[in-house]
Amino acid sequence: MQIQLNGVAFEVAEAQTVAGLLEQLQLGERRVAVELNLDIVPRSLHASTRLNPGDVLEVVHAIGGG
Repeated sequence: MQIQLNGVAFEVAEAQTVAGLLEQLQLGERRVAVELNLDIVPRSLHASTRLNPGDVLEVVHAIGGG
């Protein structure tokens, strides 16, 4: 199914969760902020939040530096 990920069309498996998508993007262990359809998804809900066709996600991860 197709979703929008950071403004770009992106194909994901049916019944994909936010946690599964983060693993697919190799961001599973990183500190990220996830917005799904304009609502922040707390980390505690990543595994139980399923994606639906047409969902709009923004994923932002922190990059350290000095």
